[in-house]
Amino acid sequence: MRTAVLLAEGAAKAMLWFMAAVTFFVLLVIVLYVLGRGLPHLTPGFLLQMPREMGRAGGILPAIVGTFYVTVLALLVAVPVGLGAAVYLAEYTEEGPFTRLLRFGVETLAGVPSIIFGLFGAAVFVYGLRLGLSILAGGLTLALMLLPILIRTAEEAIKAVPGDYREASLALGATKRQTIIRVVIPAAAGGILTGVLLGLGRAVGETAALWLTMGGSILRLPRSLLEQGRTLTLHLYILAMEGLSVERAFATAAFLVLAVFMVNTAALALLARFARRRSGG
Repeated sequence: MRTAVLLAEGAAKAMLWFMAAVTFFVLLVIVLYVLGRGLPHLTPGFLLQMPREMGRAGGILPAIVGTFYVTVLALLVAVPVGLGAAVYLAEYTEEGPFTRLLRFGVETLAGVPSIIFGLFGAAVFVYGLRLGLSILAGGLTLALMLLPILIRTAEEAIKAVPGDYREASLALGATKRQTIIRVVIPAAAGGILTGVLLGLGRAVGETAALWLTMGGSILRLPRSLLEQGRTLTLHLYILAMEGLSVERAFATAAFLVLAVFMVNTAALALLARFARRRSGG
């Protein structure tokens, strides 16, 4: 009997290792293929020049600036709202029909296709509030898309903080608000940062919703948030699908991969440094 249990556990572990190895191999093949096709065309001029001939020549500077603007705007709106909602669900509500309904709504929004968010953003922000096709409309739409991810990950991170932390803080005379701000949220910083990184990855990689709210037909540096803009993913899509330049599309994709890798690496390094400071190391 014991031998059969050990064999079953060994087989399950081997299967899990095999699936993990296959996943890693597929990811590695995709990344290496994109980098192999794109890195030869990824030059300083490509990154810093203005595009010419509808993107067939020149660089991708407006797309980089547009991506930065819309991503930062979306995070500035979504992170405070998402963190506040997560704190409310984790610390101030009790389990009941209303709480279950809120969580069901958040989980439902997380599964809504991005094109639906794009249609909603076009109806509300572009036409309803008369923002037009603009970076502001795209950033607000993107913020709505990020909220479910940020709320769920932040809520789980806050719930994972041991109750002893709260009890010790309250016993020392801190209020509930002070406990949440100075004890609970710093202790849950790792999980919250994970949610922000997941949101950042979705924001950088979004295309459909921004096509409907941000435009993308103007290839110049945006002078305000009320102008149209083009993100890297929109630029990549237009280059590839309209047959303008496959090489430049791969170069744009390679820059996206490297940029996401560098942002994630920097965020993890900051998190590790923050953890060392908290532990006194």
